Amino acid sequence: MATSPVKRAFKYRFYPSEVQAAELSRTFGCVRKVYNLALAARTKAWSRQERVNYAQTSSMLTEWKKSEELAYLSEVSSVPLQQSLRHLQAAFVSFWGKRTRYPRFKSRKRSRASAEYTRSAFRYRNGELTLAKMTDPLDIVWSRALPEGAEPTTVTVSRDAAGRWFVSLLCEDTPATMPAAAGAVGIDVGVTSLVALSTGEKVANPRHERGDRPRLARAQRALSRKAEGSRNRQKARRKVARVHARIGDRRRDFLQKLTSRLVRENQTLVIEDLTVRNMVKNRKLARAVSDASWAELRSMLEYKCAWYGRELIVIDRWFPSSQLCSACGTIAARLPLNVRTWMCACGATHDRDVNAAKNILAAGLAVTVCGDGVRPQRNTPERQRSAKQKIRPAREGIPAPRSGEEVNPWWCPP
Repeated sequence: MATSPVKRAFKYRFYPSEVQAAELSRTFGCVRKVYNLALAARTKAWSRQERVNYAQTSSMLTEWKKSEELAYLSEVSSVPLQQSLRHLQAAFVSFWGKRTRYPRFKSRKRSRASAEYTRSAFRYRNGELTLAKMTDPLDIVWSRALPEGAEPTTVTVSRDAAGRWFVSLLCEDTPATMPAAAGAVGIDVGVTSLVALSTGEKVANPRHERGDRPRLARAQRALSRKAEGSRNRQKARRKVARVHARIGDRRRDFLQKLTSRLVRENQTLVIEDLTVRNMVKNRKLARAVSDASWAELRSMLEYKCAWYGRELIVIDRWFPSSQLCSACGTIAARLPLNVRTWMCACGATHDRDVNAAKNILAAGLAVTVCGDGVRPQRNTPERQRSAKQKIRPAREGIPAPRSGEEVNPWWCPP
């Protein structure tokens, strides 16, 4: 199946010279300052029930540059400053659409230091990238080649908390054709096993944060002993950030390899719509859930399925996948988390996670057959009831449950 062109970002690490690092640091500071000034102006207007759009903040930027106090804004490229205003506009659009909360001010310590350059503010020739206000190209480590003939449309430069510099080049690319696959798999995520598949396979959770927890604890204790504002505290903070960066890098690498394998081997993938944001509010599970990074796993599956022409089905979060017997459809009355294996009244013995994956696959295929949407039902009980009504006809011809047994109306035999 041929894939269509998509926008892809290629991220590389680079090592700036002292002059380049100073220029980029100034740009980061100016971008943050302009964003905060524009947000303050829009917030003040919002309190008067007025709206300020991007064009008005752009005019404000021109006036700020003319003032004596903010004249330093003219010393850096104007493109990243304009881009920060566009990002603020996008944040307000999301807020008005009730998708996100009200935009927040950027902090020098807690916010990501980054600047975005469009075509007019960089030059890419013969594998060398030169940004505006710079004479020498960036010393980029080209860990992988850009697509042949690709021309970057946007360049984003960033510096993480560990002091590492990265550049991300947005290009139009056609993903390589994925070999055809006819399989379908249900995926149940967990803590002990990161994923359990409907095929019976389990992938162990590497628990990267737990493995580096002693090292992280030592670095954090050392940080707590340093005086506020001292240079030693800055060094200790970077050590803590390097441990976090190591954990994050290893976790992303593992998830990339796992999701690529799942997408390569299966045409249809079915997952649950889990509310990870609510799960991490449980103080007993928050650390383990965050270490598993289920949200990032789902995000990778979504864009890779879109790239390679695979089908990703997301079933409703309230579907009782663990309690439902995949053999007869009976729902277990109570199934605590510490019960990993259970036996149904029909005589079938189930591994909790594998059984859940089988039920997820059956529910996802039922959704496809019955013509329901692939996105989960998120809003009203009426929409959830309509989804159940659409799936229910798939059970026609199935024998009625035995007396006293409860059968989920969503269940379809695998």
